[in-house]
Amino acid sequence: MTTAETLASGRERGATVWLTGLPSAGKTTLAFALAERLRAEGHRVEVLDGDEIREFLSKGLGFTREDRHTNVTRIGFVAQKLAANGVKVLAPVIAPFADSRAAVRERHADHGTEFLEIHVATPVELCSERDVKGLYAQQAAGEIS
Repeated sequence: MTTAETLASGRERGATVWLTGLPSAGKTTLAFALAERLRAEGHRVEVLDGDEIREFLSKGLGFTREDRHTNVTRIGFVAQKLAANGVKVLAPVIAPFADSRAAVRERHADHGTEFLEIHVATPVELCSERDVKGLYAQQAAGEIS
């Protein structure tokens, strides 16, 4: 169903809000706060957290460029399907490569589904202080690049 058909049917329009940024930038915190607000207003909402998706839908993928692209496009596929069915989807995902985000955006456009990408621009120094997953410490120790 296209956006025009959804509007004509009277069904709630879904959309995907893709929150991207550095690790520990606050993407997930923002997504859950927004989800709470939208639910309070009566909207159907789903948060597709990048960490949760990696554990279940993308289990076994590593962190090569190809694996990261696969992970992002899988999340984008699920987001588009949910949004096409009237769900407000919030996707806090690192998604470091522009071509991967473009593929997700194009999938939404091809299916007439609304898509908004927001870059959560938190300074790297603050992200490093938060370092919820220990990624910045691992990078400083030369364990990851």
